[in-house]
Amino acid sequence: MKSNIFLESKKRCKIFRKRILELSQKVSALHVGGSFSCTEVMDLIFNIISTNAERNLFVLSKGHASILQYTILEYLNVINKKDLENYCKKDGFLGVHPDIGNPGINASTGSLGHGLGMVAGIAIAEKKTKNNIYSVLSDGELQEGSTWEAIMLIPALKLNNVIIFIDNNNLQSLEKTSESHPNLYPIEKKFESFGWQSFKCDGHNTEKLYKLVKNKKKDKPLAIIAESIKGYPVSFMMHEPIWHYKSPDKIEYKKAISEIDSL
Repeated sequence: MKSNIFLESKKRCKIFRKRILELSQKVSALHVGGSFSCTEVMDLIFNIISTNAERNLFVLSKGHASILQYTILEYLNVINKKDLENYCKKDGFLGVHPDIGNPGINASTGSLGHGLGMVAGIAIAEKKTKNNIYSVLSDGELQEGSTWEAIMLIPALKLNNVIIFIDNNNLQSLEKTSESHPNLYPIEKKFESFGWQSFKCDGHNTEKLYKLVKNKKKDKPLAIIAESIKGYPVSFMMHEPIWHYKSPDKIEYKKAISEIDSL
């Protein structure tokens, strides 16, 4: 039988996905697919492995999944329901991407490829502490030169307090990453060649992800290639690029809620 912490994680992930769907009925688009692909990873970071101090040392480099971070911050009572309800409205302040200054947000992201460089800076500042710095990147960001500069720099500076997750859902806005940029693979080997400890793992298996983090070596930064499915676990959203953009209509909304409830 699985430990209670992973059963509770599964319940929370249902809550987060259903809340995102609820909010999707108020706006035309909020990156449902890419938020659903990294839900387990984000729950792991915020609700299982992070202390309160470490929650303040997180950068969502994959800024398109901001609605997921806001939903988790609402769950943790960092932001209030009213502010989340105003998401993407003209009178709301949260915005489409993470924006520093908002509660619980440590870095403004959304322009892909900048997050890991900021993580390196935070890691330098925190090098003498015992805190880890966490980040979630998209696999699309591995097309950015600035990302690879940070990948090379972090081990060179012995910033061994960095733990990152690559949300490898293999789907950009219009095409598969493995088809448009096949030389990115195998991703974990690329990281290893630059001095990282790196593994690939089922991105929706919280228990396996947790074990990789707990077994991290002290003398290397850690990169986990979380193999995920865009739109998971909703049948008509999975592997479909359109859910990077649109919100479900009322019929699709009810079907998606039903499928999540049935898990």
